[in-house]
Amino acid sequence: MSTVTPILIAYDGSPNARAAIDTVAEMFPGARAVVLYARQPLEGLAAHLEGHPAVEQLRGLDASTLDASERLATEGAALAERAGLTAEPRVASTMATPAEAIVQTAEDDDAQLIVLGSHGRTGLKAALLGSTSIKVLHHTRRPTLVIPATAAEAG
Repeated sequence: MSTVTPILIAYDGSPNARAAIDTVAEMFPGARAVVLYARQPLEGLAAHLEGHPAVEQLRGLDASTLDASERLATEGAALAERAGLTAEPRVASTMATPAEAIVQTAEDDDAQLIVLGSHGRTGLKAALLGSTSIKVLHHTRRPTLVIPATAAEAG
């Protein structure tokens, strides 16, 4: 494994996340990247339903979403590789929020930079849906680059 610390790219399959990959490839050609998809497993809900007949269905659904998450992370890493980066797909499957998972993965990997695409939500949508990029910015000590939603629209 390389001793060069990676750039952590948060990836959710959106045009904004693809723009983040493209920006990293332009700014840091050939860089090592971890392409992270952060998911929240359904086990927290399953714990509340213990003994309910639907628990097994819920566990099956969670296994399917994990498979989909791994495919999404692999897709992001493949895009990064095609853009000229050395990329590794990663899935964070944790009860934490996506922002917490991104910050923790960056700490665990000693990432030199965190890169996220912004969804450009403002006002009520931002208040109700939250902003992963804002939460990451407020909770990490690592340099963080947020690619504006307009970068994805322009690309």
